Amino acid sequence: MKVAIIGASGKAGKLIMNEALERGYDVTAIVRNKSKIDNTKVNIIEKDLFSLTKDDIKGFDVVVSAFGVWEEKELDKHSLVMEHLCKILSNTNIRLIVVGGASSLYINKEHTMILKDSPDFPEVFMGVAVSSIKAFDILRNKKDVVWTYISPSADFSADGERTGEYNIGHDELCFNSKGESYISCADYAIALVDEIGNKKYLNQRITVVSK
Repeated sequence: MKVAIIGASGKAGKLIMNEALERGYDVTAIVRNKSKIDNTKVNIIEKDLFSLTKDDIKGFDVVVSAFGVWEEKELDKHSLVMEHLCKILSNTNIRLIVVGGASSLYINKEHTMILKDSPDFPEVFMGVAVSSIKAFDILRNKKDVVWTYISPSADFSADGERTGEYNIGHDELCFNSKGESYISCADYAIALVDEIGNKKYLNQRITVVSK
């Protein structure tokens, strides 16, 4: 299976790339600067994301988007990137898997409140939360794209332990056996690459939490 990873030089993207390579997938990193990729086993396309065309990605089975920005002036790129990827993947069998956010997960059984709107949601993350939710809304309204959106837990730990164990939820914020909404980037990468092979959650959002 041929897998392209956009943002493969980032924290989540690099772990997903390495995990996919370990499983024997034919992996291509799509990055603006190839010098940031230190794995010699991976193929590389050095190109700006917005310059990608249908021809660039036509040979892949899966495109993983690990794109993310945090600066206030760049937050609108979340929606712009989603629109662009959906445009070049529309009416194809190429699956788009998005490294999503947790802010759109429901925090009550009635599904009337999402994490972003909870009273103690950190203001410092509000801009990213709003922009990532807008991007998710764009994706889930697309009828001509095969997609899966994978939300992490509220605590998405870049340097957390790789345990190889996780649980899957859907639209609600999940908690582990310690009562924590937590997943390490390493275990998230395992879950995402598992789903590449399983093809179980097509045109759905799932979330992953540590055990």
